[in-house]
Amino acid sequence: MSAGRTIVILGLILVGVGLLVMLGERLPFRLGRLPGDIQIRGKNSVFYFPLATCALLSVVLSLVLWLFGRR
Repeated sequence: MSAGRTIVILGLILVGVGLLVMLGERLPFRLGRLPGDIQIRGKNSVFYFPLATCALLSVVLSLVLWLFGRR
């Protein structure tokens, strides 16, 4: 694959991520606030680990990379 084509594909991916961030409030699900994300509140601190969000992003990115890796 040529360098130009790779840059165009990466640019389209960045545009897609940008649109998700801009429209994040209007989506039916909120990345980072999915069921399964762990949030523990103490008196003076908060521990937050987006477990479900990480798993979802991992599956989506794996699928995208698998599709681009096929020839």
